[in-house]
Amino acid sequence: MYRIRTIIGWCLGTCIWTSASLAGDITGRVVITRSLTRERVTLPAYQLRTTALPSKKQSLPAVDEFGRLAIYLEGLQLPEGTPVQAQLDQRNTRFEPEILVVPVGSTVSFPNSDPVFHNVFSLSNAKQFDLGYYPAGQSRTVKFHRPGVVQVYCHLHPQMSAAILVVSSAWHTKPQKDGTFSLSGIPPGTQTVVAWHKSAGFFKRKVEVSETGSVEVDFTIPIRDQE
Repeated sequence: MYRIRTIIGWCLGTCIWTSASLAGDITGRVVITRSLTRERVTLPAYQLRTTALPSKKQSLPAVDEFGRLAIYLEGLQLPEGTPVQAQLDQRNTRFEPEILVVPVGSTVSFPNSDPVFHNVFSLSNAKQFDLGYYPAGQSRTVKFHRPGVVQVYCHLHPQMSAAILVVSSAWHTKPQKDGTFSLSGIPPGTQTVVAWHKSAGFFKRKVEVSETGSVEVDFTIPIRDQE
């Protein structure tokens, strides 16, 4: 019996080590261009006695397009213990960060760091919720059970917008400021790399990952002009 357990233990250890050693990397770069079409966004108007909407168009900071982008692998299952606890802050009447990527089963907190009330909500198919009105210093949490894009807004401040990308894969990342990205420790075989941008949507590429080494994949994403 001892010999059988020893052999089984040796085989399991060898198999785990072999599986872990047979993994490749995916590297690449995202190039963002502009199309000729302008994006026109109509913000919802909320007439609340306690909320005064600005009468003049506010100047917004320059858009960080790469900050609104996420890269992940499609179809790979999450290992146990992958869900995380993340945070989407409300600060200066903005969501920080604007884009959040979490695995399925993760919990996201929504602290209010502004000296005013907020009301965080989403009508997305992947997750619908309304956290109600709450003041500075308080927080609410939501658990995300399904993959997909969850668009997040505030009832009191229509200019506030963020997105939570819930993925069913442990391989996900955000690109560097120059658009480069890398994913490591990927099982060999045909893999689908997905690039998702908050405005432009989804872009997919299939690549063959070898047992060792690296494979390159690039994306060219058209981004509509912001008004």
